[in-house]
Amino acid sequence: MVEFETSQFSAFKDCIARNILHSTVELQADQSADESALDDFASYLATESWPTLPRSVQNATYDTREKVPDADTISFESTSTAFVDSLISYAIVPDVDDAFKFLRKATADYLDQACSPPPVWSSTRTKECEICFREVPLTYHHLIPRSTHAKVLKKGWHPEVMLNSVAWLCRPCHSAVHHVTSNEDLARHFHTVELLLQREDIQKWQKYAAKQRFGVRRG
Repeated sequence: MVEFETSQFSAFKDCIARNILHSTVELQADQSADESALDDFASYLATESWPTLPRSVQNATYDTREKVPDADTISFESTSTAFVDSLISYAIVPDVDDAFKFLRKATADYLDQACSPPPVWSSTRTKECEICFREVPLTYHHLIPRSTHAKVLKKGWHPEVMLNSVAWLCRPCHSAVHHVTSNEDLARHFHTVELLLQREDIQKWQKYAAKQRFGVRRG
């Protein structure tokens, strides 16, 4: 079954949209060609072409990059005629061969993005605490605590590439996270900010912390 609600498909669709803009001077200059029209057209082209790509390409990630074929080696002969005809009808490409070249370029761009290494944790730094959203001095919280890394890999809970994922938290929120459960539980079940914010105790803390003024002495 082909999955269209994946981050990979979204990335592929975005690559098609960028290549449409790059290939079509008229579309760039036409003020009536709004963002929704581009989104609709890119979605249509992506939906038509995605099912014919190899499964390894559809599931491409940094961890699976060694198993992903190079875009230049992929056959696009089974691509739907609707995809090709649409590109030609809108004068994005002149013929079938160029339609395949367009798809190969979009696929190559997508694979470069899907298989790229995750960002270095320092480059993910935010201005606001990711729990209370206050602009205060931040610390970095290892979403998979370092003390659990060996066990995480042994048990296969997460791929190695995830081990250095961090969230930027103020010191009070950072402490609160480590007070609600064990490091092993954090590593296994609460390894993203979104998962942490699903906890009722963190939600209650968030509401409290968001109202606190940083640097105010009490008593």
